[in-house]
This record gives sequence, structure tokens and C-alpha cells, in this order.
Amino acid sequence: MTAPEEPGEPVLAPVAARYAWWLGLPAERTADRDVPPERVWAMPVVLRLERANPPSRTALLEAAASAAVAVCLDERAQPGGAWYEPVHTWTSGHIRKVARRARGAHWEAVRELPGVTTAVAGAEVRALVPCPVGELPREVARLQISGSDLPADEPGAAPAEWPLLLLNPDVALSAGKAAAQVGHATMLLAALLDPAGLAAWAAHDYRCAVRVADRRQWEEGLAALAQPHRAWDEHGLVAVRDAGFTEVDPGTVTVLARRPSSW
Repeated sequence: MTAPEEPGEPVLAPVAARYAWWLGLPAERTADRDVPPERVWAMPVVLRLERANPPSRTALLEAAASAAVAVCLDERAQPGGAWYEPVHTWTSGHIRKVARRARGAHWEAVRELPGVTTAVAGAEVRALVPCPVGELPREVARLQISGSDLPADEPGAAPAEWPLLLLNPDVALSAGKAAAQVGHATMLLAALLDPAGLAAWAAHDYRCAVRVADRRQWEEGLAALAQPHRAWDEHGLVAVRDAGFTEVDPGTVTVLARRPSSW
């Protein structure tokens, strides 16, 4: 494992440092795959999908979004903590997530691995401490992503006191892909929030609302993001731009995320 260049640096500092640069890359460069295998790390995100009474799609995505950021903000991921080195190594490179589904005994096995489980309205997701892609724990590597999709639902109005994550209305994402994308979004929010904002979010257990954007929301958000720093400072807005490894074209904006106005 490669030691961080700046021991003691917050684990999300590398994410904040390159955010605007990433948004400005030409689409083809976001798909740069010339990365040595030993440097490809990922955060496993395991979705609990029992055969009986599966959760709603929205609840599952909201649980995934909260679980991913909870790992990064856990005290064990802070400088000096047991998770610091792997989490910092991961955030210093390509931010990838490996989504899998689990049920029954396989879910119980995953719960024993280092990570954080979040439950939302009957949905459960466990985000694990990142590791090299080639060294996924056996309990994760044996899991599948096929069969993890869920039908669209009508979640109602989003609570104003939570961050709002808006999915691209023009792309169809599987539940696993969408779970990874909203997890990216909450990490970006956490990387850019000030201490007061992080404290306010922690008081709500890092809850957030996931919705599919309407046309006006999406177009206005993309227009604002032409100036990423201003979009954040004035509107509390960030965007997830995908590298295009699966399901979408390189450079696709998959999620717009907005902090509550009270933060």
C-alpha cells in the first residue's frame, strides 16, 4: 500500500482539489484507462436485495448515498484512524465503486467486513472500506450485480433540510450504477462543505433525498456548472461526471447535487 504524500491530510481533500479540473476535462479524457492495475482501487457498495419485500428504488439509492459518505467521514477514516490509509489512497486516485447485491447469508457475511451500513425506509446498503480492485474480499467478489434493478417509484417531495441529489433524466441507469453515482455525489458535497455544514449533515445521519430531475432543474443546473466554483459558492451545486466505464458515455453528467440553503 502506498503511503499518502501528505500524512494527516483529510481523506476528501484530494477530491475537493481536483473537482473543478475534472468537470473541465474533454469527455474523451475522462475515460483515460492508462492506470497501472495496482493503482486501481474501489469502494465496494453492497445492496441488500432479499427476494421477499424488496425495497423501493429511491430508498435503496438514498441508503447508498448516505453509506458511501459515512465511510469517508467516519472517525476511523480520519488521520490516525484504522481506515485512513486505504480511504486516502482511494480518494487520491480514480474514485470508483463496485456495486453488488446480496441476500440472506451473503448479506450477513458482508456485514462482518469493515464499513458502514445505512438503512432507509426498509432498504439497507453497506459501503465498505476501499481496496485494490484485484483484492476484493471473497465475500464481495462472489456477489453479482445482475438482478439488482428495481422499478421507478414516486417518492414525493424532498425534505428541504437534506441535500438533494438529482439524477440525469436523459440516461437510464441500473440501480447498481445509480447507487455508485449518488455515492460519488455525497462525497463531493462532503469534500466541499465547511465544518458547520458537515456538522449539520451529521446531525441528520448524512441523509439525503434522491430524485429524477425535471427538465428545468437539469438545464438550469448544467448552465450554472459552466463556472463550477461559482455554482458551489452561490447555489451549493456540484455535479458527478462519469468516466464512462459502464452504462454511459465518457463525460456524462449523471447527478447534480445541491446542499440545503440553510447550510
